[in-house]
Amino acid sequence: MRLKFIWIGIIFAILWSSASAATKFGLQSAQPFVIAVSRFFLASFLMLGVSHGIFRKRLPVGKEWKQLIIYGLLNISIYLGLYVLAMQKIAAGIGSLGTATNPVMISFISTLFLGQKMTVKNIASLLLCMAGVFVAAYPLLENSYASTDGILILLASMLSYSVGAIYYARQKWNDLNTLTINGWQTLLGGIFLLPVLLFTYRHEQNSWDYRLIGSVVWLALPVSIGAVQCWLWLLTVNPLKASYWLFLCPVFGFIIASITLHEPLGIYTLMGVMMVVAGLYIIQQQHTVKK
Repeated sequence: MRLKFIWIGIIFAILWSSASAATKFGLQSAQPFVIAVSRFFLASFLMLGVSHGIFRKRLPVGKEWKQLIIYGLLNISIYLGLYVLAMQKIAAGIGSLGTATNPVMISFISTLFLGQKMTVKNIASLLLCMAGVFVAAYPLLENSYASTDGILILLASMLSYSVGAIYYARQKWNDLNTLTINGWQTLLGGIFLLPVLLFTYRHEQNSWDYRLIGSVVWLALPVSIGAVQCWLWLLTVNPLKASYWLFLCPVFGFIIASITLHEPLGIYTLMGVMMVVAGLYIIQQQHTVKK
């Protein structure tokens, strides 16, 4: 189980961290909510088609609909709606860096409101991972553009993501399949953003070229489906330990942004990777992952 947890965590981090660069490409051809809503509808239709049409999984019932609505608002509408807005104002690497604030927020919220205990190893791992992320980010922060309002919007989106992660982990989903959960929360989140899209839409600012289509397809398939399925599984196993995989997202994000967007990458990134891996090793060794 431990090895499976590690491999799924790495796959999640790579796929999730690619979202920043993919979003930046899409923003060259379209408004942010055009990208977001198109992504959510494509991903949700595919997931629900597979879940209910092929696998014949059951539909949500009773209070599960309420849980899906709340989770969809937190994890899709608010989080990704704000995230795509922030990406208009900040570099892709800094967008990935924002992901690293989630373990801090999740740990803080869990300690403050849920009575979760923070051990010495938790704190050591947290500090080492945070330090590694900022070391890796140093060249990017020194050379790239980021506005104050862009960073604030990014942090607000991460807060919603953290609350959503805790909410999901604390709900009883009974035997509802994770693909079904992901499909419905994505569809509901997209529906909630439709009024915002219609209000802000400007035809002349959108062109369905290869950049927009490629961005939407990548964000829908590897990110909204692949990465989120990995994330939901990690949360089911251990929500606190799952949050630490978010520290790897900026590191992979820097590498992807360097290759695709030519953002700086060098010795600081290597040092940061080593520090993040060390921090993850500490937290992974604390306990055997529960089945």
